Amino acid sequence: MSKGVPNEISATPDVLIVGAGPVGAVCALALRQQGIAAQVIEAQPEDARADSRTLALSHGSQLILERLGVWRRLQDVTPITRIHISQRGALGVARLSAEDVKVPALGYVLPYATLTAALKQALAEAKIAVEYGVAVTRIEPAVATATLHADDGRSHAAPLVVVADGGRGDAASKMSVAPAPKLQRDYEQMAVVCEVQTELPHANQAYERFTPEGPAALLPKGDRYALVWTASHADAERIAALDDAAFLDALYRHFGGRQGRFVAASPRKTFPLKLAYVGSTAADRVVRIGNAAQTLHPVSGQGFNIGLRDAWELASLCGDSAPDALGNATMLAAYARGRRVDVLGGVGFTDFLVRVFSNDIAPVRHARGLGLLALELCPPLKNFVARRMIFGARG
Repeated sequence: MSKGVPNEISATPDVLIVGAGPVGAVCALALRQQGIAAQVIEAQPEDARADSRTLALSHGSQLILERLGVWRRLQDVTPITRIHISQRGALGVARLSAEDVKVPALGYVLPYATLTAALKQALAEAKIAVEYGVAVTRIEPAVATATLHADDGRSHAAPLVVVADGGRGDAASKMSVAPAPKLQRDYEQMAVVCEVQTELPHANQAYERFTPEGPAALLPKGDRYALVWTASHADAERIAALDDAAFLDALYRHFGGRQGRFVAASPRKTFPLKLAYVGSTAADRVVRIGNAAQTLHPVSGQGFNIGLRDAWELASLCGDSAPDALGNATMLAAYARGRRVDVLGGVGFTDFLVRVFSNDIAPVRHARGLGLLALELCPPLKNFVARRMIFGARG
């Protein structure tokens, strides 16, 4: 879609979505299934460099993508059929399996770029208007519509504006009514991410290894693992700067030898870890979803999957609402209530894991071991935890 004439007021769609990433794209596609017209505004150019991150999708997210006709387009997807959970230097191991929960896989690992390419193709085939290279500078909510002001001088108005900009903050922070975060925490940690090769095949098993410095996760990806190694800022920078041989040795000492030696690693990247919970609604006609509403620690892989559930639940509620109720205060309050248990459950669960497992206090260490042992020996508890990791707090 062309950018049009500067200062032109676009024809009013039902919903304007800020952000064409996975959460925004899923929202637009789900709205289309409900018969609701959406227009998407994306700050990045259409030919922007592909994101190199790795995604871990829950089985619940896979079902959403399947219902939207996106899942069949995806290649390079590796299922997770088992998860091994342990803590370094202490007793306690828990194992989750897809067979026990009666699902084909607990989750799936794939490149971020693979998902975004499939979603972009689906948006085009659904004839959903997407404007690339247009940054939103301000959002003004009003009684009947909210208006987006773009950096090219144009304005766009709709009964509902969905901020799904991945937490970049441009639109969310420049609203005329900008709420303060309801909960925020700097974990003073960074994640070192890369892909690693091990001596032993992964057999579709993921590992979550808790250490006093922070969790380390190995996610099966192709014939390798995607690694997320959490450490303090100083340690993370030092670890990422090691040459391959030193890095692989350090990882073996940190993680242990359950998969044999680590024999190869891709270039390392780092990113800071924090918790920020803003909440879903800020004012009439505007709602935040995904990382624009909540940013979580990557432990247990909850954040991205909560964002996809945000998009799906919002679109479903829009479809169930009368046309003249779309985006009004009553509808957005209902959305916020409906999402509160799932979102706060995910926020609380990930924050609990980070704070309880990232220390070496002896009584806490022993209590953690007993907790993992109880999880391993109690099938109903194991099923409860697994289903909430897969489908959210409502299970």
